[in-house]
Amino acid sequence: MTDQVDRPVDDEEGDGLPVFTTRGVIQTVALIVLLILAIYFLLPKLAGFGDAIGMLSEAKPVYVMIAIGFCILSFITYIALFRAVVGGESFPITWRESYEINMAGFAATLLFSAGGAGGVVLTYWALRQGGMERRDVGTRMVAFIVLHYLFYPLAILVFGILLGTGVLHGSTVVSLTFVPAGIALIVMLLGGALALVPKDIERRIDGYAKRHTGVKFLAKLSTVPAMVADGTRTALRLVAHPSRAGLAVVGAIGFWAANIGILWASFKAFGIAIPLGVVVMGFFIGMVANLIPFVPAGVGAVDAGMIGTFVLFGFPEEQVFAAVLIYRLVAFWLPIPTGIAAFFQLRNTVKRWKREGLPIDRPPQPGLIEKIL
Repeated sequence: MTDQVDRPVDDEEGDGLPVFTTRGVIQTVALIVLLILAIYFLLPKLAGFGDAIGMLSEAKPVYVMIAIGFCILSFITYIALFRAVVGGESFPITWRESYEINMAGFAATLLFSAGGAGGVVLTYWALRQGGMERRDVGTRMVAFIVLHYLFYPLAILVFGILLGTGVLHGSTVVSLTFVPAGIALIVMLLGGALALVPKDIERRIDGYAKRHTGVKFLAKLSTVPAMVADGTRTALRLVAHPSRAGLAVVGAIGFWAANIGILWASFKAFGIAIPLGVVVMGFFIGMVANLIPFVPAGVGAVDAGMIGTFVLFGFPEEQVFAAVLIYRLVAFWLPIPTGIAAFFQLRNTVKRWKREGLPIDRPPQPGLIEKIL
């Protein structure tokens, strides 16, 4: 199927795009309110942690501003990663268009689905409306996701070993160092195994399905492992050529570093001196709670995960509650209005694409990263 045939037609603009519904918004807001009340008001009282909310007034404004600066940096690096991997020479979207897609996706993650599904759906829709072929959209998004999350288990592995062996100051408790590091290593090995899927897996499965009646559905499913494998190999090639894919690699590392910077500044706002290894491990272990299903964007789950992790590291409960609350306010709640605005800006941008020409039809912008892709 050619790229021209695969493009969406004009009346497909709303196809696959999440829409705001009164019922959906009310349900999401109600769930969020309940989670916030449970985590920040009910749980502290039940656990005897004191008035964590009341400590917010003690936060040092200068460190709150530093946290906000790190938050802005995190979105800049995320957008840079997206533009480098998903855009590239053959799909030359502008920085503004990349900003709109990613900020709108951020809002969709909260408002439309848990676990980031809403953001993935919206991003897919935007790229298809830009003229990108379905298979190319899937491969590039897989590469983006793999490269983005590759440094998550890698950081846990490295800092878990450094903390556990005492190279970095902090905790040497096995359950907080070597155990997470071991799990991270397994995750990396399993993820890397996807790159070993044969390049002709789609042809093999399709051929098998044609020879055996009753398994025709395998022909349709065969595109999935092939696409995931292609995306994984693309991400690993980018890591293997950092000098030629610097924007992508810097964007991936910079996003996590900036988020850890937000958390570090949130602790410093209350005068808590937290070792580097501990803040990194606490951040990543706590963020695992984001995988809990049916929780919009990890609201409440991530908060509880981080609070519990840093309490296990031995920090005062009241200060941990307040610091994590500052982190979530800055890193999560503060950008939401901007994301909602970007959602409507993106709709207008898509309409403009229909009138003035799609990104896929623009002259290629010379760049090195496309040679790797």
